[in-house]
Amino acid sequence: MSHPQPAKPAKLVIGLLLNNKDLLPGVARDLEAVYGVIDLISPWMEFNYTDYYTPEMGKSLCRRVLVFRELIAQLDLARIKLQTNEIEFKYAHGVQRCVNIDPGYLLYERFVLATGKNYSHRIHIGHGIYADLTLIYQQGAYQPLPWTYPDYADAIMGEFLMQVRQKYSADIKGMPKTDITQLME
Repeated sequence: MSHPQPAKPAKLVIGLLLNNKDLLPGVARDLEAVYGVIDLISPWMEFNYTDYYTPEMGKSLCRRVLVFRELIAQLDLARIKLQTNEIEFKYAHGVQRCVNIDPGYLLYERFVLATGKNYSHRIHIGHGIYADLTLIYQQGAYQPLPWTYPDYADAIMGEFLMQVRQKYSADIKGMPKTDITQLME
């Protein structure tokens, strides 16, 4: 028989897809106002994997990932996705988004993104939001799955997520036991 285990706190990781890099400071300030201090920032990554976003956001898109200091409860991911959707709307021009915000979390063993789109490998986590198991940690690195978005399967992203994993490890080790217990409820 399996016994229920409390879920570990997770590192909040938010990917931004932008058509104008000048929007980053404002979006970052808005995210910090809700989620606290940014801990790590990825390098800029060119987004040339698909034309999916071109009709809405134009060409020459770039990705940047922000990681937040405060650990989150995994159960908060649906709420976080709804909040980041509101920030997307703030920067939109009518129905045209200027920034796509992809919240997710990182644990030792996996990386999960939130989405409003259902699919066979996604699990509903409330409020019309699904958890997408994006990467799993095996053989010393985060490994893509057959459905992993190409930009999250890229080597630059993988290297950055390993830095996030190291920071997460330090954060977990530095947390008082009472804080960890509260996040696991």
